[in-house]
Amino acid sequence: MKPQRAIRTDLALENREMLRDERESEDINGVEIDVEKDGKLGVTVTWVRITNEEGAAAMGKPVGNYITLESAALKGNDIETHEEIAKILARKLGNLHRLPKDGMILVVGLGNWKVTPDALGPKVCAKMLVTRHLGDQTPEAIKALVRPVSALSPGVMGITGIETGEIVKGVAEKIKPDLIIAIDALAARRASRINATVQISDGGVNPGSGVGNRRMALTRETLGVPVIAIGVPTVVDAATLVNDTMDHMIDAMKEVLPRGEVFYEMLSEMREEERYGLIRELLDPYEENMFVTPKDVDSVINRLAGIIANALNIALHPGITTEDVNRYLL
Repeated sequence: MKPQRAIRTDLALENREMLRDERESEDINGVEIDVEKDGKLGVTVTWVRITNEEGAAAMGKPVGNYITLESAALKGNDIETHEEIAKILARKLGNLHRLPKDGMILVVGLGNWKVTPDALGPKVCAKMLVTRHLGDQTPEAIKALVRPVSALSPGVMGITGIETGEIVKGVAEKIKPDLIIAIDALAARRASRINATVQISDGGVNPGSGVGNRRMALTRETLGVPVIAIGVPTVVDAATLVNDTMDHMIDAMKEVLPRGEVFYEMLSEMREEERYGLIRELLDPYEENMFVTPKDVDSVINRLAGIIANALNIALHPGITTEDVNRYLL
C-alpha cells in the first residue's frame, strides 16, 4: 500500500504534505485533517484521519487515526514544559482508545537498546509503572488507582535471532492483554522534525521501517488485539537530508536569480521526486545505510523516553499524576 513517492518518512502528516503538493490541492478523498495550536507551549497537534481505502492507498498508510504532536520544546530541557506535553499526549491517547476499567495493557518497547537513536522503545519500558505482577497483593485502596500494566523490550532480530512480531504475538497469546501499545523510533522527511515530533496511531506499526527494514507488522490483524503505535522520528536518511537542504538552497537562489534565467527555470521545473532520485544515485552505494541523527541524541532520547513514559503512566493509571510518577521513578 505504499505510494509511488520514494522519499522516506514514517509520519502520516508528511505523507499528506507530499500528496497535497503533488496534487496541488488541500482536498484528498478519504483523508481528513484537524489542527490545534497551543501558542503558550508552542505545540501543534495535527489529527489525520484516513477514512477509506482510497485514502489509505494514496497515503500509503492503513485506515485509521494519526495524531502528530510537534514542538521544538521536545528537544530542550524544560521540565515544566515537558510535563505539560506529557499531559497533552495522555489526553490524546485517551481520545484514541477507550480502555476498559480493569483492562490489561502490554507496552512493547521496539528497537535496539545498544543503538541510541533506536533505543527509545526500551528506554520508555524502563520508565513504565508496571503493575500486572502485583495481582492480589495490591491493596484495595490502590487497585482503584492503577490498571494491570506489563512492559516488554523484545530486542531486534539481529540480537535475538527471533522475529520481533513472533515474540510479541507469543507473549500476547499467553497474557491476553486488552490493548498493546508499541513504541518505536521513526524516520522523518524534514530534518526539523527530528526529535521534535511524536506520532500516535491506532493503525499499528512495522518494526524497523524507519531504517528501511521490513518485519512482521504489529496490528490488530496480526496479533488479534488492538494496537496503538507511538513513535518519534530520531533519524533522517542521507538522501532526504540532502534533498531538504537543496529545497532551502533553491528558495534562496530564486530570490537572487532573475526570472527567465535558464538555471532558474531548471530549478523551478525539476520535480522533487526527480531530484531525490538523482541524489540517491549520487550517494549510491552508501545511501541505503546512511542515516543522520543530531549529536546530542543521547540526552534527547532520555528526555523523550521520560515524556512518553509519563504520558503513558498518566493515561493508563487513572489515579496516577505526574508528581506520583516522578516520585516512583526516583
